[in-house]
Amino acid sequence: MDLTQILLIACAAFLIAGAVKGLAGIGLPTAAIALMTLFLDPRTAIALVLFPMIGSNAWQLYRGGHLVRTAKTYSPMAIVLFIGVTLTAFATRDVPDRGLLVALGLVILIFVAVSWKGLVPVIPIRHDRLSQVIFGLVSGVIGGMTAGWGAPLAMYLATKGVDKDEFVRAAGFLIFVGSLPLCYAYIRLGFMTGPLAGVSMAMLVPTLAGFSAGEILRRRLSGNGFRNAILVLFVFLGLNLLRRAIWYG
Repeated sequence: MDLTQILLIACAAFLIAGAVKGLAGIGLPTAAIALMTLFLDPRTAIALVLFPMIGSNAWQLYRGGHLVRTAKTYSPMAIVLFIGVTLTAFATRDVPDRGLLVALGLVILIFVAVSWKGLVPVIPIRHDRLSQVIFGLVSGVIGGMTAGWGAPLAMYLATKGVDKDEFVRAAGFLIFVGSLPLCYAYIRLGFMTGPLAGVSMAMLVPTLAGFSAGEILRRRLSGNGFRNAILVLFVFLGLNLLRRAIWYG
């Protein structure tokens, strides 16, 4: 497949994934990778998502405000996530991720089922630091292998019962932090080549265009509407991960 074809496929994928990101605050890498892997191999798809992921989350964090407060609140999780992504990305360079995709898909669908029944437990504030470490570690391992850490992050934020604005701020900060070491690892490991880096940077344009459209829709949704949109999104993401694990290759 030549670079022009890759560019066209990526443009369509990132326009849609950007809208998902603007609506839900998460889901850009998983949505984009899910669409691109219909035509491209997973390593190429993950490489292409890196710069849009960094750029869109930086923009989301800036638009959300309260940067210092957000960084302080979620610093334990951010530190563990950063280390976990770095170590996992290098350690799993040659490891197939089919089993992890199955596990992640099942965890997402269980999370959706429990959330829809209102059974997500609220973790007491005294256990928040430990929860951040645990969820940060899980997110780091999953993110380092697949760039799809949205589900563990969403699960953690659900246990805190945060409102949609705090959800978007926290998710933007944590995904931005995790994106940096993954990008570094892909460059060092040779998965991010010069031409792919150029295409990835160019994908910031359709990503931010889609993000703006999704953000407008999010502002018009009620709290319940936002919650339901998140859950519907995760149903499709979970099923797609299972599809990739079973039928890819």
